[in-house]
Amino acid sequence: MDEAHLSKLSIHPWSSKMYQDLKSHYWWTKRKKEIAVYVARCDTCCRVRAIHMKPAGLLQPLSVPEWKWEEVSMDFIKGLPTTRKENNSVWVIIDRLTKLAHFIPVKNSYRPPEYADLYLAKIVKLHGIPKTIILDRGPQFTAHFWE
Repeated sequence: MDEAHLSKLSIHPWSSKMYQDLKSHYWWTKRKKEIAVYVARCDTCCRVRAIHMKPAGLLQPLSVPEWKWEEVSMDFIKGLPTTRKENNSVWVIIDRLTKLAHFIPVKNSYRPPEYADLYLAKIVKLHGIPKTIILDRGPQFTAHFWE
């Protein structure tokens, strides 16, 4: 693979090109996967990789909330040591206006309905229902959370 990838004739081909070149001459199990991993670990290829996407454009700043707990943001801190109650993550819920935060211990295995129940018990009880919630989870999580 070194010879096919680092050669002055090939000039660091991407994994699909390298696979096509090696496919006709060599065979081994998991060939395609190993070639992809090899190219992904190449320092030169990682540094010169061209991004084939349109520029994202200017960032759109979020508006300043008018009242406390009207807009909240959420995030998770994962990979923590397990506690006696078997919690291994922290769910952070922050008011965007006052920056007041609640830190709720949770398990990695929780599903969106469990987070929704916790949210009702810990946040809505104290501050009411917000107008907007900002979180960086996928749309599936958000949809199941709001169900």
